[in-house]
Amino acid sequence: MTEAPVAVTRLPHGADLPLPVYASAGAAAVDFLAAIAAPVEIAPGGRAAIPTGLAVALPAGHELQVRPRSGLALKNGILVANSPGTVDEDYRGEIKIILLNAGTEVFRVERGMRIAQGVLAPVTRIRWHEVESLDETARGAGGFGSTGV
Repeated sequence: MTEAPVAVTRLPHGADLPLPVYASAGAAAVDFLAAIAAPVEIAPGGRAAIPTGLAVALPAGHELQVRPRSGLALKNGILVANSPGTVDEDYRGEIKIILLNAGTEVFRVERGMRIAQGVLAPVTRIRWHEVESLDETARGAGGFGSTGV
């Protein structure tokens, strides 16, 4: 595994919370914590932007992908609404996590709760090359469900 330095600032409302860490030696993502003053309840079908109390300066050519935590998704139906969310390298505001409750019960977010995961990933930028037609493939233009069950 490689490492990349990421500058991070703890905002006043998250100053007492630990920085995101990897839960195990082989983990690909760090866990973001909820930097809220009071509990936030998310009704079934509802969503809320939960602050992390962190702002970052990412290395050039990278993004920070924000993803759901698998345990919250399975046990409670809690998803990251725009999954994966992207923090761009030039964004300097607070990282907030848009949680969506796809479950059947009200979900209560508590201060310091692990709410999402973050993965630092390299970015390859698109350079469009417009052509008159595309090469043929066996699949062709077959869309949703076209390759079988």
